[in-house]
Amino acid sequence: QVQLVESGGGLVQAGGSLRLSCAASGRTSTTYIMGWFRQAPGKEREFVAAISRSGGSTRYADSVKGRCTISRDNAKNTVYLQMNSLKPEDTAVYYCAASSLPLVTTTSPAYPYWGQGTQVTVSS
Repeated sequence: QVQLVESGGGLVQAGGSLRLSCAASGRTSTTYIMGWFRQAPGKEREFVAAISRSGGSTRYADSVKGRCTISRDNAKNTVYLQMNSLKPEDTAVYYCAASSLPLVTTTSPAYPYWGQGTQVTVSS
């Protein structure tokens, strides 16, 4: 199994940037596809971005494409989500997740391992 701990959330003004980190422990992170999801108050959890084991393949939600970049440092067992040009609608709790499926996937049921989440608040 793998344990995931997110960090890097906070309060930022619209147009600002944040970089979220997800530190993995337990089984090495290269065993897993890694994803970021988010959940705003009163809304369902939604996919944000995902990355393959090698980092060579990524996928993004249309709502963040061009503004967010997912990356991973397998030597540090850490996945990152760089978020730029943040909007108030990006406000949510952001979760890191891990999946042992062979291909990058965007659906949350495919990810059995989750972190506790980190709050991102974007003020207008």
